[in-house]
Amino acid sequence: IKPSRFMQPKVGMRPVVQSIGDLGADERTNMQIFEQTAPSVTYITSTSKRFQRGFFSFNVMEIPQGEGSGFLWDDKGHIVTNYHVIYEADEIEVKLQNGKSYDASIVGKDPDHDLAVLQIDAMNLNIPPVMIGSSNDLRVGQKVLAIGNPFGLDSSLTTGIISALGRTIQSMTKRDIYDVIQTDAAINPGNSGGPLLDSFGRLIGVNTAIISPSGTYSGVGFAVPVDTVNRIVTKLINYGKVGRPGLGISLIPEHFMSRWGIEGVGILEVYKGSSAEEAGLRKIKRLPSGRIEMGDIIIECDGSQVRKSSDLIRILDRHEVGDEVDIVIIRSGVKKSVRITIQSIN
Repeated sequence: IKPSRFMQPKVGMRPVVQSIGDLGADERTNMQIFEQTAPSVTYITSTSKRFQRGFFSFNVMEIPQGEGSGFLWDDKGHIVTNYHVIYEADEIEVKLQNGKSYDASIVGKDPDHDLAVLQIDAMNLNIPPVMIGSSNDLRVGQKVLAIGNPFGLDSSLTTGIISALGRTIQSMTKRDIYDVIQTDAAINPGNSGGPLLDSFGRLIGVNTAIISPSGTYSGVGFAVPVDTVNRIVTKLINYGKVGRPGLGISLIPEHFMSRWGIEGVGILEVYKGSSAEEAGLRKIKRLPSGRIEMGDIIIECDGSQVRKSSDLIRILDRHEVGDEVDIVIIRSGVKKSVRITIQSIN
């Protein structure tokens, strides 16, 4: 006969096993970095106002647009996030770890680098901004920490390493973002715009994308490097926009250059009043006989070899509008060095 459960002896709670020693140094570091950084990481939601037609009128509807993360950049209430987080937003709300919510305005946005700067009322914030590091001396294998709001779950911490450096991803405008950091730290929807930190708690990148058919973490995440972020954010705060660096030329399509067996970047057009015209660069010409006379071919820029247009764009992207660079061209079979000023092509 099976005894009744009421007749069985009562079971007490199991005793707690005391820990042997302290937490590991790595755990304590993770905890310290999270505690000092999490208050400055924000949860961002945006809505878009759309008109819906009724029988007699247009009604305004607020449609959820996007959500993601961001972080305090300075003590003036500037917040950095991804452009795609606030894309087409009419209203943006920023929520801090302390539970307070703020209406945010857009200070500036750079879709080409998937970055945007917002601003909230900085009165009585009393929250230190994220510390800024550098991305030019990172090494594969370094420990990294990501803080964000995956799936709307606020203040989540994931850790990992730098898996690769120098990656290239595409922004929403289909323009390449160069020198991107690849990490295996779990990055999911909602982490976008949040900080990627080194083991000292310094910002080394802004989490921006994952590669996964399902749109969720699959071991590969990317972050825009902090050196790019620092440069772009400073421009957005000061001017509200970023001038894309260029030379005032258009380029011969690469498939033509490949078909002709020419390595380098051929100049298709030199725009009037441009830096290229001032430097005396020459475009391709069609002669009265119908023959094509090749113009200047750029083979080096700022000391780096140029084999295709993406090489030139990547080199120029590291410079400011107004900087001067030396380019090496081939003109009529002869190498020539030309100094040229970088201009804005927006």
